[in-house]
Amino acid sequence: MKEVIRKKLMVFSGTSHPDLGIEVATGIGEKLGNVEISRFKNGEIYVRFLESVRGVDAFVIQTCAEPVNDHIMELLLIIDALKRASAKRITAVIPYYGYSRQDKKTLAREPISARLVADIISVAGANRVLSVDLHAGQIQGFFDFPFDHITALPLLAGYIVQKNLQNVVVVSPDAGRVKVAKKFADRLRAPMAILHKRRTEKNVAEVLHVIGDVKGKTAVIIDDMVDTAGTMVNAAEALRDEGAVEIYACATHPILSGSAVERIRDSKIKELVVTNTLPVSPEKKIDKITVLSIAPLLASTILAVFKEESVSELFGGDNQA
Repeated sequence: MKEVIRKKLMVFSGTSHPDLGIEVATGIGEKLGNVEISRFKNGEIYVRFLESVRGVDAFVIQTCAEPVNDHIMELLLIIDALKRASAKRITAVIPYYGYSRQDKKTLAREPISARLVADIISVAGANRVLSVDLHAGQIQGFFDFPFDHITALPLLAGYIVQKNLQNVVVVSPDAGRVKVAKKFADRLRAPMAILHKRRTEKNVAEVLHVIGDVKGKTAVIIDDMVDTAGTMVNAAEALRDEGAVEIYACATHPILSGSAVERIRDSKIKELVVTNTLPVSPEKKIDKITVLSIAPLLASTILAVFKEESVSELFGGDNQA
C-alpha cells in the first residue's frame, strides 16, 4: 500500500523558493519530482517534466517572490505541462499569493489584479489552490474550486509564548487586521490595542493614534506581511511614544523590499518574527529578524488534502477556509 501512495502523490517545486520545496517534500517523506526549468536568452521560460506524471496527485510549490511576474508565469507553465501530461489533480501551493493587496477597486479605472491572477491560474489547469495568510480573505471566492487557506498564527504565537514575555498587549496595525489580531491575542491570552492609521500613498502610512492601553506593556504587533517596513516602524514609534516598554512584531510574509531591513535595524522593534513563505536572503538575516519555517504546516496540509482529511483540525479551527 505504501508504494501505491508514493506513486500517486508527487511534489514539485518551481524556482522561486527551492529550499522551501525541498523542506516540504522532506516533511511529507517524498523527493521532489524531476522537472526541468530553464530560460531562453530573451527571458522566455521553458518547462518539461523528466518523469511520468500520468494519474498523479501533483502539488506544485511556487511562492510569488521577486520577480513576481516571472514566477507567476513559471507556475502557469508548470500547471499547463502537468495538465497536458495527464496528471489526475493539480494543486498550486502558493505560500505568498502575489497581487493580494489589489483585491478590489478603490479608485476609478483600476484592475482587480488578485482576481486576474486567480483567473489565469484556473485557466492554466489548476484544480485546487493552497495558500497562507491571504491579505484579503475574499480572494478565496475568486476561484470556483477548493481553496485551502491556512494560517501561520499558531506558529508565530507559539514562538512568542516560548519567550515568556510579561505584561503583553497584542497590537493590530490597522482596523482591517483586528480579526486576526483578536485570534492572536486569544492564543497569547493577552489584551488588544489598535493603531489608527492613514495611508497617504502606496507603501506609505501615517499612524494617527493608538486605541487601547499600551503604557508599561510589551507590545506585539501582528500583520500578514512586511514590505517596506514603513508601517511597522511607524507603529513601533507610536507605541513607544504611548509608553510601551518593549516592542515585538510578527508577520507571515517577509517581502522586505527596498530599505526595509535597514529600517528594522534602526527601529524601536526588538525582534521581528516572520516565516519562510518567501525566501530571506543571507544579507537580510540580521539579528533582529527571526525566520520560522512554514514547511511543517504545508507538509501536514498537503498530506491532509491528499488523504482527503480535515485541514481545519490541523489548526484547531483557525484555518480560514
